[in-house]
Amino acid sequence: MSGPRVVRRTTPAARAPAASVGPVSGDHYFTAAPASADERRNLSVELAGRRLTVVTAGGVFSPDRVDVGTGVLLREAPTPPQTGRLLDLGCGWGPIALSLALRSPQAHVYAVDVNERALGLARTNAELAGAENVTACRPEEVPEGERFSAIWSNPPIRVGKAVLHEMLRTWLPRLEPGGAAYLVVQKNLGADSLQRWVVETLEGLRCERYAASRGFRLLTVSWTPA
Repeated sequence: MSGPRVVRRTTPAARAPAASVGPVSGDHYFTAAPASADERRNLSVELAGRRLTVVTAGGVFSPDRVDVGTGVLLREAPTPPQTGRLLDLGCGWGPIALSLALRSPQAHVYAVDVNERALGLARTNAELAGAENVTACRPEEVPEGERFSAIWSNPPIRVGKAVLHEMLRTWLPRLEPGGAAYLVVQKNLGADSLQRWVVETLEGLRCERYAASRGFRLLTVSWTPA
């Protein structure tokens, strides 16, 4: 599969726990209810080998393109499991969730975010793409007992280490045995230190560098074999 790329921009244009994805204050992409105008715009992108028209808006992460880090993840990560439950952690307008859903139509994809605008966009974009296997929801709406065959994420590094670490403590242990998480992190924003933190802090989980591209590390997390 070729990497995702933006083709053209066609138009000018309830609270979640802080530990789940990010803080809910301040007008940023990890805000629950962005204060900026909800001005929708159409964007033509290539995901999962298909050209799609999606809807984006300000107040969400990377509204004008598939960002570089997400592109590295989608290009370098292996083929996702074809069945089971898959998680896009911090979904934004949905490029990772859409890619998972289109590549694994028999799997159920959870697209999780604290940003209500992002969730609305992810739902709209899943409908536009015909991806009926996507559930876009707040972190607390994911059933407590759900475990995941794969977790893919471009995590919100800029929320700060305390929030980021609590988020990973919450979700990475919900991998199924044999499952794997793929996290894309910019090298100069602490990819190597995050890798060490996972190994040293999350008992039973190992974290390795899977790939490196364009200044990003793609880390893979899985259970240590018994």
